[in-house]
Amino acid sequence: MKPEWIIYIIVAIMTGVTCGNHQQSDTNAARVFLYDPQDLAATKKRIQAGDETLLPALDSLLIEADSALHSGPWSVMDKPFTPPSGDKHDYMSIGPYWWPNPETEDGLPYIRKDGLRNHEIELYDRLPLGQLTSSVITLSLAYYFTEHEPYAIHAVKLIRVWFLDEETHMNPNLEYGQAIPGRTEGRGIGIIDTYRFAPITDALELIKSSKSWTHEDHTAMQKWFDKYLQWLLNSDHGKYEASKKNNHGTFYDILTSRIALFVGKDSIAREILSQVSEKRIAVQIESDGSQPLELSRTRAFAYSSGNLRGLFRLAILAERVGLDLWHYSTPDGRSLRTALEFLIPYALQKKEFPYQMILGWGDNHFEKMYFLLRIAAQKYKHPEYEKMIDRLPNINKTTNIINLVYPAKR
Repeated sequence: MKPEWIIYIIVAIMTGVTCGNHQQSDTNAARVFLYDPQDLAATKKRIQAGDETLLPALDSLLIEADSALHSGPWSVMDKPFTPPSGDKHDYMSIGPYWWPNPETEDGLPYIRKDGLRNHEIELYDRLPLGQLTSSVITLSLAYYFTEHEPYAIHAVKLIRVWFLDEETHMNPNLEYGQAIPGRTEGRGIGIIDTYRFAPITDALELIKSSKSWTHEDHTAMQKWFDKYLQWLLNSDHGKYEASKKNNHGTFYDILTSRIALFVGKDSIAREILSQVSEKRIAVQIESDGSQPLELSRTRAFAYSSGNLRGLFRLAILAERVGLDLWHYSTPDGRSLRTALEFLIPYALQKKEFPYQMILGWGDNHFEKMYFLLRIAAQKYKHPEYEKMIDRLPNINKTTNIINLVYPAKR
């Protein structure tokens, strides 16, 4: 972010002036589900009132948003390959942990090396999809908190190119996700490539007040996601992913339930979320809080904390339809809280982690724990979880954007 832009933001906040092109309005009605609309509105009011404790996190967000202004657009049409359908509008990716076979001349069939990413994945649609979703989520949050219209303008451009424009749009299916050369043209587990479509639906709600995002745009996106939802629920790939008992099943439930809420099919969302307690929590978590299917991976802590973050998000979504997953427990103690308690001593480095971590400990693991502890402190009314955040390695609590979207209770 340019120095003069930082000064402009700070002056605007401290004087109570909005950063956008129109007068600040009360946005309590934002129909977000993965975020808490009241929390977001309260954060926005604190920013307007000049709450200096939020400035470091706001600066971090705006630095990312200013960078995102120069990103993209991306399209499924940019890949150098044509899917087996013959239609480049179909999304296409290969399994990230599959590599050319050194025993064969043509490298086929590919072989699996769990946890080690093959950079060939960057030639397909998965990388640009990740860049798209990260940019849109960042830009929408920056727009929501500042009402600076350029953020919304660029977010809208990115969305239209990827989803809506006739020449560049993605078809609403994932028939060719996470293919394995020499083995299969696509797999159900490829659906997890699109897990960030769930927060994208919240992002669309955050830019609804922008003059750049029209009613026609919003309706078109609801139609696109409704078609994708039907594919997720009814295709062989979708049914396969729904049956998975590990993190893939978790993120399938997040994706389908959030999209269902976005397109106004709340009954479908409630049906999916009502099964999470017995279908996910009771199956994935042991009585000691361990998650065996995640601990068996070569990046065991990353998968365990990542899956628990997904389960927490399912609990957040369940709240929106009147269900309480936070306090669900099997008779032998399988619950979200026991899963969190299992991870805490390893995250705080009080105990040596006895499972595989072939890539070591990166900051992203502690970022996930930040989210888990912040949410748990509030849902379980246990302030000690909040205090643990300060003891997480490599976490700058003041600059973290989590402070804006999942603020600590005061």
